[in-house]
Order: sequence, then structure tokens, then C-alpha cells
Amino acid sequence: MPPAFVHRITKYDPADRDERGHYTGAEDTDSDHGPVEAAYLAAIAAFAEASGIDRLEIREPAVTGLVHFGVEPPVGGHGLSGLFPPDLTGYHDGAEVPLPVALELVRAMLRGQGAWCRLEAGDLFTVHVGWDQYVYVGSDRPCLDAVARTRELGLFPEPLTASPYAAEFDEQEATEPADEDFWSRLRTELASRQTALLEETYVRNAARWHRLTTENLDAVRAGLGPRALLTVWPDLTPDVGAVLAALPPEDSVEFVWEAQDGTIRHAVVDDTEYQELAALVADARAACALSMYSDERHPMFVAVLPDSDGMLRARW
Repeated sequence: MPPAFVHRITKYDPADRDERGHYTGAEDTDSDHGPVEAAYLAAIAAFAEASGIDRLEIREPAVTGLVHFGVEPPVGGHGLSGLFPPDLTGYHDGAEVPLPVALELVRAMLRGQGAWCRLEAGDLFTVHVGWDQYVYVGSDRPCLDAVARTRELGLFPEPLTASPYAAEFDEQEATEPADEDFWSRLRTELASRQTALLEETYVRNAARWHRLTTENLDAVRAGLGPRALLTVWPDLTPDVGAVLAALPPEDSVEFVWEAQDGTIRHAVVDDTEYQELAALVADARAACALSMYSDERHPMFVAVLPDSDGMLRARW
């Protein structure tokens, strides 16, 4: 169950809203990177203190969405530099972080630097950052002192029945656990196919790719990120030229290829970049092209890694 007491915290005076609740005042929708942003963080800290919370769990972490190769994310490291290593170790669903780190995650989200996640302490406390500097804090306590402190900070706490970013409003698509039955089924497929392609989505919009064989399956499995979404595809084809020739006109695809060093790489490209792509993959060993349309993507299996106790807690 979500927390019983939810407040929307904003810098927007309710007196400047029209009859539909739309803000009509002069405040802009960006973070000031200064005192107002600091007020948001202080308000969240006040609610956390009033709720007895000093650690929060990262849920549904995401980074900057798919981009065309050669184009940098809006901010290097998605706003997570200094909080997590470049490979994002520690930034995964279910990871617990101390309150100061959680507040820095809120800062990155307020600035729109690429990272996004829910921050939760079970059904006791939640922090959700929405568009345009809207923050939703939920607690199992009324937090009257925190509400007063938020007003002192120049922000406006408004009670709501629920956060619009609550997880229960999401549609979950992948519910099969990557349990022993899953790995046994995959091993059987590999025995007949020899190879297959595994897409490991360890954070939303971030994936690692592995070319599976019966020989490396156990090693790949041991290195997968916690609660990762696993998508198994038919193997790459060695005729890279044929894959390039079959790319659809006036459309985008996710192109996956094995480089000469054995690493699996991928890029989202459209028809204006096919020539550049052909040069990039000129020495590739094998490749495939996956449609960007969900109804045209047909993986072999999709499953989610359970926790070490066998429970499936990730919400993909």
C-alpha cells in the first residue's frame, strides 16, 4: 500500500492557478541550481526526518533514453557522476542509499540531467520527481512540522490522495522470473541453436549485450546486474552486408553487431545514418537489426532476475 499522507511540493503559488489547476504565474519550469533547488532538498529532508527515514531504496532507475550513436547525452554520466561509478554499479533497482545520496538523486532529477528513479522506504515513505519541478512526498505520518518547514522555505506543500507517479499506476509487462526453469530452457535452446543473443537491461534505457553459448552461459549469468530484465534473441547473422542491405527506408532500427574484439555493440540509427553505420561496422563479425516498434520485436524469451531469495520484486 502507498503511504497514507501525500504532499505535492512546488514553487508554484496555488493562488496563481486557474479553475483547472493550471499554473498561470511567472515562475519558470527549470531548476534555479540555487536557493529554490536547495529549498526543495531541505523540504524533502524535513519530511524524511519527520518520518524517521535515513535511507531510501532506488526503484525503477532510468537514464537518458536511446540516442543515435555519436550524440552525447545531455549531461555526461546522466547526472550521476560522483554518486556512482561510470558503469553505474550501485545504481539499480532495490539498491539502498543514505538520505544525502537520495537528495543528490533528487537534485539530478530536478535539473533534468538524464537520471530518474523512484525513491522509497517500503510503504512508509516515497519521493517522486515529476515534470516542471513537481515533487511528490508520501509518508505514513502527517508530518505537520515538515509541512510547516516547507512553507517557511518558500515552497507550497499541497495534500493529495496519491502521487501520480506511484508504481501502482504503471503497467508491468514482464512478469516471468529468470529462475532455474528459465535457465534450463535457455540451455536447451542453446544445445540446438549453438548461440543466441542476450540483452541485459540493467537500468531502464541502458543495456549490455552478450552472445551466448553453452560454454559461456554460466559466466554470463554470474555477471548479470541485480533485477535485470533479460531478453533473449536469435543469434546475430555473419552476413553483415545482407543485414545492412535489408535496413528499412525512412525508419529507425536498433543495430546490434559483434566487433572484432568480440564485444557486442548496439546503436539506434535512422535512414540518414545508414552510410555512417556501414563504415562503423565494416569489420564486424556478425550483426542484426531490431525494429523499434514493440509489435515487430519478437524475442525468444523475456524474464526478470529475482532476488537471491527467489522473490521477483523488480517492476518491469
